[in-house]
Amino acid sequence: MLTINKLLARGEGLAPALLKRAATVELDWDVRQKSRFDATDSQGRTLGVFLPRGSVVRGGDVLVAEDGSLIRVIAAQQPVLVVTHCSEHGSAFDLLRAAYHLGNRHVPLELQPDRLQFEPDHVLADMLRAMHLIVGEALAPFEPESGAYGEPAAHGHGHAGHDHAHGHAHPAAPAPTARGRPIGVAVSAAAPAPHVHGPGCGHDHDHGHHH
Repeated sequence: MLTINKLLARGEGLAPALLKRAATVELDWDVRQKSRFDATDSQGRTLGVFLPRGSVVRGGDVLVAEDGSLIRVIAAQQPVLVVTHCSEHGSAFDLLRAAYHLGNRHVPLELQPDRLQFEPDHVLADMLRAMHLIVGEALAPFEPESGAYGEPAAHGHGHAGHDHAHGHAHPAAPAPTARGRPIGVAVSAAAPAPHVHGPGCGHDHDHGHHH
């Protein structure tokens, strides 16, 4: 048995040639959401996976065995319900409402721009049809949304090639006040009054937006 206790999100840092030569293992969501499981890879080897608790394995991730072997994970096709809006009697906003109601029921849910996917549940399917949504059955890889606080740091965001250094500015903390006495703030009398846009301001407001 190959013992595995390391996961590389999307094979981060590995050369494409290594990923191409790596063995593969096909796993459905029920297995990939576990941190400990057994599986068999494409070379017939038994894998004993022991990841940190709370780990989630995604399609495209790479498992690293103690002997250095690499095993690329494929998200297996599995039965899912596919929810789309009815263009004749509704709008895409109906999908937002559906996601809200499914989220209230803590349903693992995959979000796509044009559809929602979740594991088969006839009660939820009937509820969505009553909301005039179209619910169909399919075999597809299932990658539900992470929780609001994300997955463990070992997995990362999973956005290959994206730079997340967006330089978010955080408001400065308010200046401390002396106990028992207010602190005066000097205001320059020469500071210009804020500009208010309006008729006759002379600014060109045609920014050339193209939708």
